[in-house]
Parts: sequence; C-alpha cells; structure tokens
Amino acid sequence: MKVAIIGGGPAGLYAAILLKKQRPGAEITVYERNRADDTFGFGVVFSDATLDNFEKHDLPSYRRITQEFAYWDDIAVHFRGTVHRVGGNGFCGCSRQKLLLILQERARELGVKLLFEVDIEDDARFADADLILLADGINSRFREKYVDHFQPEVDVRTNMFAWMGSTKPLDAFTFIFQETEWGPFIAHAYQYEAGHSTWIFETDPKTFERAGLTGLNETQSAARMSEIFGWFLDGHQLLTNRSMWRNFPMIRSKRWVKGNMVLLGDAKASAHFSIGSGTKLAMEDAIALAEAMQNAPSIKAALEIYEHGRREEVEKTQHAADVSLVWFEHVDRFWNFDPVQFAFGVMTRSKAITYDNLKLRAPDFVAEVEKSFAKQVHDNGFDVDTNKPMVPLFQPFRLREMEIANRAVVSPMCMYSANEGVPTDFHLVHYGSRAIGGAGLIFTEMTCISRDARITPGCAGLWNDEQEASWRRIVDFVHANSATKICLQLGHAGRKGATKLMWDGMDRPLDEGGWDVFSASPLPYFPDSQVPRELDRAGMDAVKDAFVAAAERGERCGFDMLELHCAHGYLLASFVSPLTNARTDEYGGSLANRLRFPLEVFEALRAVWPSHKPMSVRISATDWADGGIDGDDAVAIARAFAEAGVDLVDVSTGQTVRDAQPIYGRMFQTPFSDQVRNEARVATMCVGNITTADQANTILAAGRADLVALGRPHLVDPFFTMKAAAWYGADGVFCPPQYLPGKEQIFRNSERDRQDLEELRIKAKPKTRAELKAEATKPLAAE
Repeated sequence: MKVAIIGGGPAGLYAAILLKKQRPGAEITVYERNRADDTFGFGVVFSDATLDNFEKHDLPSYRRITQEFAYWDDIAVHFRGTVHRVGGNGFCGCSRQKLLLILQERARELGVKLLFEVDIEDDARFADADLILLADGINSRFREKYVDHFQPEVDVRTNMFAWMGSTKPLDAFTFIFQETEWGPFIAHAYQYEAGHSTWIFETDPKTFERAGLTGLNETQSAARMSEIFGWFLDGHQLLTNRSMWRNFPMIRSKRWVKGNMVLLGDAKASAHFSIGSGTKLAMEDAIALAEAMQNAPSIKAALEIYEHGRREEVEKTQHAADVSLVWFEHVDRFWNFDPVQFAFGVMTRSKAITYDNLKLRAPDFVAEVEKSFAKQVHDNGFDVDTNKPMVPLFQPFRLREMEIANRAVVSPMCMYSANEGVPTDFHLVHYGSRAIGGAGLIFTEMTCISRDARITPGCAGLWNDEQEASWRRIVDFVHANSATKICLQLGHAGRKGATKLMWDGMDRPLDEGGWDVFSASPLPYFPDSQVPRELDRAGMDAVKDAFVAAAERGERCGFDMLELHCAHGYLLASFVSPLTNARTDEYGGSLANRLRFPLEVFEALRAVWPSHKPMSVRISATDWADGGIDGDDAVAIARAFAEAGVDLVDVSTGQTVRDAQPIYGRMFQTPFSDQVRNEARVATMCVGNITTADQANTILAAGRADLVALGRPHLVDPFFTMKAAAWYGADGVFCPPQYLPGKEQIFRNSERDRQDLEELRIKAKPKTRAELKAEATKPLAAE
C-alpha cells in the first residue's frame, strides 16, 4: 500500500504514525513545503480528554508529548480591575515546534519517509498512490484546486487577531479584557513551556483602526500590544513569528473525499482559537481516519466511513467554536456587566460548560455568581436573600406591576384541540396542571382573533362570548389554585392558515373546509398552498379591530399579560420579513415600513390593555434564509416595539419560509435573545431546545435572557418547575395545600439525591494531569 501525505503539520504526521503502525509494510511519505524545524505560532493547547485519546492510540508519542507539557487547572478572567479564577479545567500546553519534532521523530522510528522543502503543486505525481491525504492547512492548495468538488464555505470573521508569544510565565489559561481609549482589546494567553507563553490578541475592526494598527509591521504591532498590556506583562517582552494581524476564516467543506484523496485538519474544517481546538481536531481527524482504515474492506469504504462517522463530531466542535467566537466579536455587549457575571459569561460562552458542572468544579465562584444575581434582583426592589440566595431560575421578576415568583415559563404551544375556537376541558387540564406545577408564567397557545385567523380548525380563538367564557374558566382556575401568572398570546395565521392539524400534516393545506387567507403579499407558503390575498387598507383596519376586540375580551377574562405574535411567518410576521413582503406601498420596502402595520396593531392593543399590565411581542429573530431577517434586524425590531411600550421581547426564530436552514442544537435560539437583550437593552424571553433547569440557570446567570420558556419538557412533565425547585432547594415555590405532602417528600428526597449525585460525580471525575503532577512533585512529609 502506498500513501502520500501532503502537509507535515499535526494532522499529516499523526496520520502517518497511526497508518504506519496499522500497516507496517505500507510505503508512507509525508511531503512538507517548509523546513523540518520551521513553525509558525508558539504553543498549542489540549484538554485532558484529548490527551487520553492520544494515550490510547500511540503511547510512545503521548509519553514524549506529556513530558514537554505545561499543565494548569485554572482559567483566570481579568476584567475591569478584577480577577476571577475558575479551577478544575484540566488543560495542557506544549510548544508547537516541539510537538512537530516529537511527531517527526516518532514517524521516522516507524519507517515513515519525511521530505521537507518539497512544494507539491500537482497531485498527478501521485498517480500510483493508493491513498492521498490532503493535510496542507487552512490555505489548502488542493481544496481550492478541486473547489467545485469539495465545495468549501469560507466565513471570514470580523475581528482582527495576531498570534504572538512572550517570556511572561503564567499559571492559568488567561483571558484579559482591556479597555482602551480606542475600544476593547482581548488577550488569550497560556504558558506552553518554562519561560514561554502564547498570546493571541484580538479586537474588533473599528478599534483596530482607531488604535492605529493598520499598516504596522510585526515589531510595531508588538510594541503597541506591549503598551496596552504592559501592566500585566510586567517587563516581559512580546515575541513575534509571522505575527501579522488577520481575520479568522471559519471553513466548512461539503465534501471531504474525492476518489482516493481525503481532506484532513484545517484543510477541511477550521475551529476558532477561542476554544483551542485546531490542533486537537487535526490529530483526532487522523485517529478517525486510522480507525476507519482498520477494518474497512476497501480504501473507498474506509473514506466513506471516515467522512460520515467524523462529520458530526467536527460540526459539533465547530458549532461550539462559532458560538464562542461570536461572543468575543460582541464583547462590548457585556462591558457594563458586573465582573463576576461577565466572568461567568466567559466560562459558559460556548455552551460546553453549564451552571451545574461549573458549580462542581468551582463552587466558590458559582456562589459568587449567585450572590451577584441576587443583588441585582434585590436592587430591583425584591426582598431576597443575598447571602444565601436561590439559584437564578428561582429569583422573582417584575414586568410593570406583574410580579412572577420564578423565571420558569411554559412556552406558548398550539394544542390544536379547540372546538370552533372554544377551549375545551383538555385546555383546562393542560393549563391548570402546569400552573399547579409551579411555573412562574404560562403563555397560552396562539389564540386567534377571528375564525379566518386560525392556523387549523383546531386552533383556539377569542372572538365570541362562548370562547371568552371558556378562557375565563381557565384563568380563574389558574389564579385560584396557583401563584402562576398567565399571558394571552394573540395572533393571526395569515398565509399559513386553513391548514391541517399538526399530526395530519403540519402547514399542509386543508383538503376541504378551508377559508380565504391573507398576507402582506400574495405569496403562498408551499407551491401548492392557497395563494393569500394581499391585505389592503380596509383589511388592515378590520384585522386591527379584531385584535383590539380580542384584547378587550382577554382583559375581561382576567389575563395578567398580553403578547402579540409577530413571528413564524404568520400575518404580522409576513409584513416584517422581506422574504414575505413584496409590497411597494408604505408598508413595504425598508424595515421601518415593513414594521408599520405590526406597530399599528401593537399600539392599538397597548391603548386598550390596562397600563399596569405588561405586554410582550414574539419575534422571529432570524428567518434562517438568505435575504431574510437577521440578528441585527431583530435588534432594530425590538427597539421599535420598546419605543411603542413593549415590556418583554419573546425571541424565537424562523418558520417564515419553507426553504429555511436553521442550525439546531442545545439552546440554539438563545444567542439571538442574548443579542436583543444586550444591544436593544430590553427584557427578553428565550426559547428553543432548552430542556433542563441547569440550562435555564446558565442562561439567566450569564445575562442572556430574563425569562426562560420551556416547551417540550413541560409537555411530558407538568411539574417540571416543582421538581427543579426541589432539586435546588427552592422551597418557596407555591404548592396547593392538597399537594403539600407530595411537595415535602420530593424536597426531602431531592436533597439526598442531589448530594449523592454530586459525591458520585466528584469521585468519578479523574484527577487532572495538573493535579497528578502537583501530587507527584509534592515533598513527602517528614517522619
């Protein structure tokens, strides 16, 4: 077997090692354009988990690598004159040059042929190779040569960064957030060997320009960074090695394999340096390829196994990197945060670390976070304990004169179970049980303002006396048997109306019994959907009047709060999105024009809804489609509604057009809530694949939302909030007297269960290499 590897970085060298171990008789050659001892950059960083993987796959190289590593447990966050240290992280740093030399030495031991200063321009010279590995880095020549096949997507990020080094010793992975006269600068720094540390400096393009960095050479740039971070460098110099300022390219390739050629490492996919995963991904690519080659019947089959088996893990890492890099690109959003909340945001930015696991590894730090959050609540007029506070989820919140006891919200979820718009006993049990379950706030499903405003024949409405009476019965039950507040969500289906029940074909047009539908423009949802009529001025007035009439009925029902649905492609959302609004009158064109009618409706509702009761608006913060609404638009939309008197923005996304491409994942819509809250400066509620109280605490403590709505968890567990309260010891949650014995029991059991689980997790957690090294070097006690 003959293998040609183009690129002598970590991916190419480690792949050569593993394949040669697997097939000692194979002829494996690595071609590298640079010299053997050339390297660019300074250190690389791995987690303990990554080192465990290396240990499993090649013990000799693992041992040599770990002999050279600098180990640390702490992450230190420097911000506005404070330092917060968070332990238990288990990281290791190594010189990039040393890593390459170790891998080169190990490859030679195994019989791999290494050729340096060989620039491969044409893969045709490897016509006799059985396998060609393209590991030629982020600027891969061969990925670009076969661009039509590999179909790479390159997202060049906005922030500028430069990779430098220093002689400054460090005992933690260090983040420094430095305010300057030009704007914020960030340093990502860690020690990789005695007397040497890596420093990556980052800033936004406007700050970069104002600081006069444009056009400076390496020496001049290092001098400027030494001025800015001199207080921390303490006289230690900054070192350069091709340390030019540049933008980071996020690379994703639709295909990784072409014939017997396969992309590895940065050539196929990149991950932002803020999560330190570039070299990790490269070497784990090599592991995945070797594992695929182990038992596959052919090289073709092995490459298919590699691509399909490895892609999900790579994309998960890239998603975490994406979320992390966006946090750093918009660090100015959080600059006014309390420093401990800011540090918590740094730690949880990529969603890999959450409230609970951070509390296990750094309990003192999380205790400080809890006190900071409770102090904010106290400063907003609530008499809460700031010395031994409840977790954020069980801190109260106020909107106008409405106070809610906790931040857990039952998300608005259509039940499609009404009878001609009339809520039934199903709805009474549905809403009543979730109120008894302890949630601070419940939202109704989208309640339609007229018969022709329904999504489906099963949608609930509020346009006649029978419906009003049924809703009043539900609201009365909630108020009589719980401390939960209940919000009425009003909406109009627009072009997505006259469709089947969800379980019969979501958004598919009715076969019979339909009704005329309306939208901002005559654009059908599906090609075979009913073509909506464009709403004219008379139609707008009728719709607005129907909203007002429904709101007045809602007030008579006793609802505590009112929400206007302007999301998910329904009628009002169809005005907002340019993908569904093709109008040429004053209600089309610019965002301000497209918002005109939704704001008219909102202002009409605000005029009739009692001034002491809050109002919210649900928006789609992105259409997940080219040319549609994006996060910046969402901020402008939120500001417009805030000026009109909105108290809360319910931040959802998508469902506007059928060809949308949402990026799903845990808490996947939370970044949009974060952006709206911290740029528009308005209270937000986040929603979207939030499934645990741990996630809710993480979101709230980091300042990404003020309320957390959970849908599916509440569908299967009406007592989700009560169980979470028991788990965290929040015994102030309301419980009807009929259920008190059950509450007392679950609180007793949960306290024991939580203690047992935490003890098990602590015992099961292996010691980090930093801890093991500290123990090994600790002097023995005198006898």
